[in-house]
Amino acid sequence: MTSKQAFVDFFPQLVDDLIGDLETLNAQPETKAWVRRAVEYNVNGGKMNRGLSVVDALAVLRQQQTGQASPLSAEDTKRATILGWCIELLQAFFLISDDIMDSSVTRRGQPCWYRQSEVGMIAINDAFIIEMMIYRILKRYFRQDSFYVDLVELVQDVTFKTEMGQNLDLITAPEDDVDLTRFSMAKYWYIVRYKTAYYSFYLPVAMALMLAGVTDAKAFQQAEDILLTLGEYFQAQDDYLDCFGAPETIGKIGTDIEDNKCSWLINQALLLGSKEQVDRLYAHYGKRQPQNVEAVKAVYRELDLAGVFTKYETESYQAIAKKIDASDNNLVPHKIFYDFMHKIYKRTK
Repeated sequence: MTSKQAFVDFFPQLVDDLIGDLETLNAQPETKAWVRRAVEYNVNGGKMNRGLSVVDALAVLRQQQTGQASPLSAEDTKRATILGWCIELLQAFFLISDDIMDSSVTRRGQPCWYRQSEVGMIAINDAFIIEMMIYRILKRYFRQDSFYVDLVELVQDVTFKTEMGQNLDLITAPEDDVDLTRFSMAKYWYIVRYKTAYYSFYLPVAMALMLAGVTDAKAFQQAEDILLTLGEYFQAQDDYLDCFGAPETIGKIGTDIEDNKCSWLINQALLLGSKEQVDRLYAHYGKRQPQNVEAVKAVYRELDLAGVFTKYETESYQAIAKKIDASDNNLVPHKIFYDFMHKIYKRTK
């Protein structure tokens, strides 16, 4: 597995490259200082699983191609690390925006960027800047590659899909218009697939396939089919942790109940609850007072949703493992998928 420290150690160089790029725009010193702070505050500090997965997946692909379990070359490591950080930039763009839309308080154990007193809604423009930095990086390091256009289109396509998932999430569950009749598991799985699974699971592996010189469309399709299923499980798990996880462990204060989120838990409760329990959910869900949040959690406990999730988690693992084992190992090595599984199965943060 890739050294996380080596990945982190590359970040200052990347930031210097990004800030140096602003020289071509004759950026003012205060602009460069602001952008540097915005990037350092929002991009670094997460678990970095998405970014690291590019490097890890490329290592597995190279081992299959060479038949040798040797470390990646320095050039392969650098290129995969750069693309990994592009995903972390994309993640930061999404999180800054999402925190504003959700009126979130904390992110990664610190106040959300927009909640910095001097930042406020400037954070919206900062999010745009961070997103555009991805394409500056791709142009700088990959323009000479035969897959450059495919790479740019991949990032654009995944970004658009994520935004479409966010759109359905927001219009299904607007904070100021609570209506649980809008919720359904069908809508939930669409939101999950598009808002989370594509950029968190498919994108890192698709990037690694490109770096490895893979051009067979069947390989990308196989990766997409399996990784989207993994992403669905991951988001259901994330929803569970939002309610039942410890804030000091997951790095944020869960607000899905207050935010009227179309989450896995509320959809399960609506399906499993009695009329009296569902009525209580209608009366309290999507309200910000602590007593309302506690009333919803009380219904969750009565329905033993923690136990329901544990059963779902076990069944999901078994189903995904069966899907992996039935896939063509020569197209995409099974190890790539199992590495993802082992990173997230029964996680607590």
